[in-house]
Amino acid sequence: MILGLTWFTVIMTALVDSINPCAIGVLILMISTLLALSHDRVKMLFVGIIYLVAVYITYFLAGIGLLLFIQRFNLAEPLGIFVGVLVILMGFLEIKDYFWYGKGITLAIPVSQSKKIEKYIKKVTIPGAIFLGIFVAAVELPCTGGPYLAITTLLARQPFNLQAILLLLVYNIIFVLPLVVILLLVYFGMSAKKLERLRKEARGWMRLFIGLVMVGLGILLILFATGYINLAASYY
Repeated sequence: MILGLTWFTVIMTALVDSINPCAIGVLILMISTLLALSHDRVKMLFVGIIYLVAVYITYFLAGIGLLLFIQRFNLAEPLGIFVGVLVILMGFLEIKDYFWYGKGITLAIPVSQSKKIEKYIKKVTIPGAIFLGIFVAAVELPCTGGPYLAITTLLARQPFNLQAILLLLVYNIIFVLPLVVILLLVYFGMSAKKLERLRKEARGWMRLFIGLVMVGLGILLILFATGYINLAASYY
């Protein structure tokens, strides 16, 4: 088997990133607020879908933009070690939250931005859902951006082609998939409060898994950047 960036690496990273408690928490908050303002589940589903599409497009375009920026200025190799160390540190912060959640430095949406999100949700309209998706995608980056940054930096070491675009498309589909499932569960009758309770009970394990993957990705980036592993010209 050729060592390098593979579909398996991208898919497994996206699966772990998709259980991020920040993204799930914001969606549950939006669902709860929409149902509190109106018991119309059809409207909740429609607004929720628009929101998730906005999140998906924002993340995908951000990945494309970052990928092209890194390649345009030939930063893939010099950034490799820096991003690798950064991702490892972020991974340790996530692991720390498994043992001491919320203590000290933590990767979470800043309180000031959380309040803005709550304010926007209470006034959300269908066009507002687009803005909310873009805004949330931006402010979630400290919480969700580590794995995505690592994958994008690895992709930047390969030529920009259809394969790279497909990998980013698939990554982001997997990232939003649990959010789609949650939206459908509430639409078909599950309580948003129950989902939020389950999220809080599981967030420690979520952060532990995410942290371990981030540490692994960071080490992989450093190994690529220092030449200990040769990134093959194949994605397969």
